[in-house]
Amino acid sequence: MNKYFVYLGGIVAAVIGALFFQQINKLPPPEHALYYQQPREVKPFELIDHNGQPFTKDQFKGKWSLVFFGYTSCPDVCPTTLQNLGFMYDELKTIANNSQILLVSVDPQRDTQEKLSQYIAYFNREFIALRAGHDVLFPFSRNMGLMYAISGEGEGYMVDHSASLVLINPDGKITAIFKPEQEVGKVPIIDNDKLLSDYQKIVALY
Repeated sequence: MNKYFVYLGGIVAAVIGALFFQQINKLPPPEHALYYQQPREVKPFELIDHNGQPFTKDQFKGKWSLVFFGYTSCPDVCPTTLQNLGFMYDELKTIANNSQILLVSVDPQRDTQEKLSQYIAYFNREFIALRAGHDVLFPFSRNMGLMYAISGEGEGYMVDHSASLVLINPDGKITAIFKPEQEVGKVPIIDNDKLLSDYQKIVALY
């Protein structure tokens, strides 16, 4: 009799497992983000945060990280993007309370630790600003799938950079890229509602 119940219990567990697997497969995929069904590895790196502390790939573990490249002298894309992230930060944390926002400066010559600390606090004191020399930034940016370039000479040099956001999952792997919408004469910005919608779906799929 006991063997019968064990056998029956095994069948029930298998059926429940199959139904659960089917339910997971029915979860809607993200509609707007570039989503990696097989997340990409993050190569080892070491940046310094705005408090002077080392920041490595270990700080990605256990968190949903939105990574943005920018710099404090940026006239439009950076402040607008960070402001929007500040507006939706509570909603991001409602979806995943282990969410974190990271600004990586691509202008280490002008963006000192003190300057980054003052700048990032303006948008949200929980946001993290990171810096490093170009010898670290260039390979890190390529790994993230983002680009930046320095042009011009002297103190008035220009910095061009991607306006996309990279999403890193709690395993410390790149799982999606949110790209801005491009309109002639307008600052390239990621739509808040689309980001939140896809963020929720990606977190649910994890």
